[in-house]
Amino acid sequence: MKKLLTAMTLALAQTSGALAETAAQPGDCVVLLHGLARTEASMLVMQTALEASGYHVVNSGYPSTEGSVSALAGGWVGPAVAECEGRGRVHFVTHSMGGILLRLWLTQHRPKNLGRVVMLAPPNKGSELVDKLGTVPGFSWLNGPAGMELGTSPRSLPNRLPPVDFTLGVIAGSRSLNPIYSALIGSENDGKVSVESTKVAGMTAHLTLPVTHTFLMNSPVVILQVLNFLHDGRFDPEIDFFAASRHLAALGIEALRPE
Repeated sequence: MKKLLTAMTLALAQTSGALAETAAQPGDCVVLLHGLARTEASMLVMQTALEASGYHVVNSGYPSTEGSVSALAGGWVGPAVAECEGRGRVHFVTHSMGGILLRLWLTQHRPKNLGRVVMLAPPNKGSELVDKLGTVPGFSWLNGPAGMELGTSPRSLPNRLPPVDFTLGVIAGSRSLNPIYSALIGSENDGKVSVESTKVAGMTAHLTLPVTHTFLMNSPVVILQVLNFLHDGRFDPEIDFFAASRHLAALGIEALRPE
C-alpha cells in the first residue's frame, strides 16, 4: 500500500509539473484559423485545451469556399487578431489552408506582440490534389476560389509567399483515410497534403505524426505538442498518446482516440 501511495503521489506531482510547463503566460491570446471547407467547430477541442491551459482563445469561422485567399485573409484574420487587443502575446494555431491565410496576412501586417505559430498540415508548397483534380467537374465548386489557388506549381499562391520570419512549428500527418487521394499525392501524406509540402523555409521546428488531415487537430498528442510549442518554442518527440491523454484528463478534457 505504501508503494502504491508513493507511486500515486509521484504521478500526481508529474502531472502537476507537466501542467505548469504548458500553462499560458498571463494574458496570452491564441487565434485559431480552421481549414478549407471546415468551420470553427473543427477547432473546438483545441480551443477547450488552450482555454483550460489559461489562454484567451479567438475561434472565429470564415467562409473558406466563398472567396480568394487574399479576400479571406483580409476580411477575417485582422478582426480575429483585434479581439486579442489589450492582452499579452498573440499566438496562432492554424489548420490546413488557415496557415496560408496567416502567411499571406503576415506579409502585410505584424502584431507588435506576435508570439508563436503552430501550423497543422499546412499546404505550404501546395497540394497535388489541386493539380490533379482541379479540372474535375465539381472540384472548384466544392473547394472555392481559395482552394483552387493551392496547387504546387511555382505560380501557385503558397509558392509565391516569402519564407517565414516568425517562430513557427509545423506538424504534418502521415496517416490517410483516403487511399485514392494518397495514391494521387504519391509521397508520404495525410490524405490531403504531403509531408514534404508542409515544410517551409524559415520554420523553427517540424514534426510528423501518425494522424490524418481531417482529424489531426483533435489528436491528444497533437494538442499537447501545440501547448508545448506555444509555451517554449519546441516540440517534444517523446510525447505519446498515453502521456498526452493523461495531460488532457488533468485539464478536464476527455481524450479522443488517435487519428
